[in-house]
Amino acid sequence: MFYRDERLALFIDGANLYAAAKALGFDIDYKLLRQEFMRRGKLLRAFYYTALLESEEYSPIRPLVDWLHYNGFTLVTKPAKEYTDASGRRKVKGNMDIELTVDAMELAPRIDHAVLFSGDGDFRPLVEALQRAGVRISVVSTIRSQPPMIADELRRQADNFIELAELREVIGRPPREEQQAARSASA
Repeated sequence: MFYRDERLALFIDGANLYAAAKALGFDIDYKLLRQEFMRRGKLLRAFYYTALLESEEYSPIRPLVDWLHYNGFTLVTKPAKEYTDASGRRKVKGNMDIELTVDAMELAPRIDHAVLFSGDGDFRPLVEALQRAGVRISVVSTIRSQPPMIADELRRQADNFIELAELREVIGRPPREEQQAARSASA
C-alpha cells in the first residue's frame, strides 16, 4: 500500500502508540521505525506528539523526547495538566489531538500519504478531511490487544490499517524490564 515515490509524513500520538505497544508486550525502537518508513517512501517529516509534566524534576519520557529531537523527529509538546478527580485521585491530562490535526492539515498539500500512529476514534474526521484533500491514510494501531486499541470507525475510514503487532519484528525491541533482566542473568 506504499509507493516508493510518494511523499510521506508520520504523525505519532506518543501516548497512544506507547499504550498499544505496551499492550502487545514490546517497546518501539524509533530509529528502526523512522528507517522503515524512509524505506517505504520519501519521508518528509516524522512528528511525535506528547504532553510533558512540567512540575516534576525528572520525567521518564524526557530521555526519549531528547533522543527523538536530536534524531530527525519533529517534537510537538505541551505541558500536561494535573488535577484531582472526584474520588481524590491525581490525574494527568495532556491531549495533543488538536496539534496533530492542525499539523496534518497544514502539511496535506505537500504529502501523498500520511501515516497516523494512533487508534483514537477522535481522529476519524481528520482522516476524512485528509482523504478529501487527496492524501492517502494508513493508520497504525492494534486489534490484537484486549480491548483493541483502535476505534472501529477510525479503522474503517483509513485507506490502510497496519497492525502494530505485525511491525514488531521490524520496529520493536523487548521491553526495558526484559532487557534489564537479561543483562542481570548474563552477568
